[in-house]
Amino acid sequence: MLTFQEKLDIIASFPELQRNDVSLGRVNFQYEESLYDRKNVVYHLHPNGNGFVYAGLLNGYSMDAKGLVNIRDLGEEELRNLLRQTINSLSVRETVPEPVSSKKRKKKPKEELWHGLSDQKLLLQYEDEMWYIYAGINLEMAFETYEEAVEYLDEEGFARV
Repeated sequence: MLTFQEKLDIIASFPELQRNDVSLGRVNFQYEESLYDRKNVVYHLHPNGNGFVYAGLLNGYSMDAKGLVNIRDLGEEELRNLLRQTINSLSVRETVPEPVSSKKRKKKPKEELWHGLSDQKLLLQYEDEMWYIYAGINLEMAFETYEEAVEYLDEEGFARV
């Protein structure tokens, strides 16, 4: 197993990744040029050697529901290959599938118009991994999931157009 410092050195050798120190001595590395909302490539690399690399656009890796691969026991070559493949997958949009999301669900539209009583109109819009409800230019509510937003709109007497 590689040490924390060895993993840091390997990851830092990729000039396209930017280091971001987080709490408890953990380190994230981001790929700012990502063509997806996903920018974290290395997530919570811990001084004990544990950490994760995003592989949600790749095949052939054992990953969790968020598309993260545990790198605790990877060797140098395996880690380098995983990082290169992840960066490459985040650099090309047309030939790769949508990233693995934290919840398995059908693809939802990015924007919907909802009508209520008295010809009220609300816009449900997905951006920055959140669902926002706008009344004109004013933000009405924000939700983490599409289902929560739809439930709120239904309870308030709105219907999809």
